[in-house]
Amino acid sequence: MEKINYNPSRLYNIYIVITLKGKKQVGTVTAAERGALVTVVFCMNAVGGFVPPLFVFPRKNMKADLLDGAPPGTIAACHPSGWIQQHIFSQWLQHFIGHIKPSLQDQVLLILDGHYYSHTRNIEVIEMGRKNHVTILCIPPPTSHRMQSLDIAFMSPFKTYDSQQIEMWLKQNPGRIANAFHICKLTCPAYLKSATAEISANGFRKCGIYPLNGNVFADHEFKKCNC
Repeated sequence: MEKINYNPSRLYNIYIVITLKGKKQVGTVTAAERGALVTVVFCMNAVGGFVPPLFVFPRKNMKADLLDGAPPGTIAACHPSGWIQQHIFSQWLQHFIGHIKPSLQDQVLLILDGHYYSHTRNIEVIEMGRKNHVTILCIPPPTSHRMQSLDIAFMSPFKTYDSQQIEMWLKQNPGRIANAFHICKLTCPAYLKSATAEISANGFRKCGIYPLNGNVFADHEFKKCNC
């Protein structure tokens, strides 16, 4: 098998966030639909590049104004559950390829976790990756808490900024209830503050992915995760 030395700008990590609309962790907002889920797919590379996110809204039909205020280039899909599905993840990969434009001379390594069937058992995604020079690598489940760079570096500041946005919105709109049409408007400022080169570089470095660090795990940690 030919060895490929990936440029750090072509090392991408993907993270799928599933959040309750109006859940307490991101503020004291009250949801019109209790328990409704909104899924967001974030993706960044090792040198500060971010792919515009994908939102999955818990409804049957898409409306353009659901994306009002979203980060530039954001895409969306709908499913009654709010969970990402195989065909939606295929849609996201097409979005990723269109944004990154990998080629034979400039191939891409896409790192993701293996928790979702939409990732690991999606033949369409695997074939699409092969045809478009995207190598898909799954993080071993017992190590994702230490090797998921978006979770380690991006999500903490994002959640902090997101909570601040929601609290500000609540103060400015007393008595109002947030719904799906508020999600992007509230998320965009938090996302833009968090999607920085420093944060992405720190995430890959702390995970030992780039620069490559084979000693990111101590010997006793291998015993804990049964690696």
